[in-house]
Amino acid sequence: MFGIHITDIEAAINYWREKKPSPDGVTLAPELRALAEVYALMVFYHEDEANEAGFPPKAMAAWRAWYDTTADTPCIAICSTSQGDDLCKGCGRTFEEVQHWPEMSPVEKRATWRRITQEDTAWRFGRYADRALENKDVPPPVPRPHPNPLPEGEGERGRAGAG
Repeated sequence: MFGIHITDIEAAINYWREKKPSPDGVTLAPELRALAEVYALMVFYHEDEANEAGFPPKAMAAWRAWYDTTADTPCIAICSTSQGDDLCKGCGRTFEEVQHWPEMSPVEKRATWRRITQEDTAWRFGRYADRALENKDVPPPVPRPHPNPLPEGEGERGRAGAG
């Protein structure tokens, strides 16, 4: 049985804090209250994961609402498991995780996301990080001008010979 990691509960709490901020700095939205109770117990008992089976229904609903805002798959469309690798170089998932991803529960998917993020060896975290951007509305970075621009028509040769 997989558990919900405390970092996911923190992320869900932060999601709800932004979505439903406290009107007076004290009152919590019901979703926040449900998640905060689980979080407090985890901290008190020094637990890293909360068992999915024992998760309170209101807290699970709040967690699932946050989960639904996250990227579903770590895939970056460079799959080396199709070439026979046991671990995909693109996303970091095992062959079995890639094959069974559609049937996996949200908690199982988040456990996989956590593992590949901690391992930090997949190309999605380095050489192909731009492919991992899930939000298509994010504009590409704006190129910065060269700190020492040359007059039009002079290339690198002109720069090297200048001086």
